[in-house]
Amino acid sequence: MRIAISTGGGDAPGLNAVIRAAVLSAINRGWDVLGIKRGYAGLLGEDEVVPLTRESVRGIAHLGGTILRTTNRGNPFHYPILQKDGTYEEIDRSGELIERARQLGIDAIISIGGDGSLAIAQKLVEKGMRIVCVPKTIDNDVSGTITTFGFDTAVNTAMEAIDKLHTTAESHDRVIVMEVMGRHAGFIALHAGVAGTADVILIPEIPYDIQRVAEKIRARDKAGRHFSIVVVAEGAIPLGGAESRLGASLPGQAKRVGGLAEKIASEIQEITGKETRSLILGHLQRGGPPTGYDRLLATRFGGAAVRAIAAEEWGKMVALQSPHIVTIPIAEALKETKRVELSHDLVATARATAISFGD
Repeated sequence: MRIAISTGGGDAPGLNAVIRAAVLSAINRGWDVLGIKRGYAGLLGEDEVVPLTRESVRGIAHLGGTILRTTNRGNPFHYPILQKDGTYEEIDRSGELIERARQLGIDAIISIGGDGSLAIAQKLVEKGMRIVCVPKTIDNDVSGTITTFGFDTAVNTAMEAIDKLHTTAESHDRVIVMEVMGRHAGFIALHAGVAGTADVILIPEIPYDIQRVAEKIRARDKAGRHFSIVVVAEGAIPLGGAESRLGASLPGQAKRVGGLAEKIASEIQEITGKETRSLILGHLQRGGPPTGYDRLLATRFGGAAVRAIAAEEWGKMVALQSPHIVTIPIAEALKETKRVELSHDLVATARATAISFGD
């Protein structure tokens, strides 16, 4: 048996732990393992396909990022090709990818990625490739799994930032608005905001009214608390409004959202008259070593993916359905984006402890 491993989409703490566990589990079965560089670019002649050995994965479990590198622009069904006039044309290179995998003697692929990578894997499975997926996203928005590796690390990074912001905000009687990742789901903002005792949390699932946010800040002022911390998911939207967009994305990339913190800070300062500052935590959430929880979950996922290949569970995704790791159809995970349930006890607890959601 010869398998290959691919990491696609945004990086997440724990990717290397998945790779290590999968490689060692496969080698201990007597299998060969290859690593596809930058998503599927290695199979399309844009990068390398390299052997993965015990030596390749020694000492990488605690490292952030991915030794295989990654990309969010490598969809083989819509591959951007630069034309002579400077424009890009998208072409279908999936047949080329499948043929190259056949030439390399690859029997199965472990695809590690989020919803974009899962969608690509599903289409390749439909064309006859043997693929098992591992869910990866710091946003925690993949359905069918309680959580994904990288999420816990991102929450801890955001929480530590909130802790630091508290001291400077209180020292200067300021409002500070911090933006975290979460285009369609507010899990990072919610978990980090509650853990870090933020005063306002704005998430995509609950459209906000800036006047209600201002009311919360004024109420704290009257109570003698002259500073406030506002945590904003990048995909949060105002009542009757739309998501905040950044500049143009590169060919093959999804439209970028963000820049919301600065807009909200400006509105808060105008309405309340309080000095308000903003920051975007950005890619700090993706970086650094994974927490113990994420290392363990990633390792479990890597081992489970190899067992799924041994059982010929093609078109399946490994998932945490506590306390066990199970497999579910990729198509089931793709049915809908997982979002914060408004009836969840964490939302109820946040409201009970006087955290405002701007509604």
